[in-house]
Amino acid sequence: MKHLEIERKFLVRQHIWEDVEKPEAKKLVQGYLCRDDQGVVRVRIADDKGFLTIKGKLENLGRPEFEYGIPIDEATDLLALTLFTPIEKTRYKYMYRGKLWDVDIFHGANEGLFMAEVELEDPEEQIDFPDWIGEEVSHDPRYYNAYLSQHPFKTWSENRKEV
Repeated sequence: MKHLEIERKFLVRQHIWEDVEKPEAKKLVQGYLCRDDQGVVRVRIADDKGFLTIKGKLENLGRPEFEYGIPIDEATDLLALTLFTPIEKTRYKYMYRGKLWDVDIFHGANEGLFMAEVELEDPEEQIDFPDWIGEEVSHDPRYYNAYLSQHPFKTWSENRKEV
């Protein structure tokens, strides 16, 4: 299914998030079959479901996205073909003042990174922020999963982790 994905990304204040009552979580593993300036092709396993996603070029917080459910065995086979280290994370869906936030706690090569995303109807849409939201990183390519698969967070120097 195609839609225009408009999202903003933020770092999560871990010390505050730790005290938040958490909704049910999903385990995600995803990798990239193709990544260039025009977009990405991603394969994802979310619990026991497989997905193939094609995302176009990012422009002003938005980009076209096509996502298709695929059999779990095919998703597993495709993950073995990805370009770089698959991303492993736990995702919480958190509703706050009418907006659904995806909060991702990264594992493996990206351990220590906590991020949140919120999808918008319009790039100029005003939103309220939970107190655990930190600095916005929407325009910082280092915090996109395709980049993190090639340059894992654990390999960053401390200076590079500062935004």
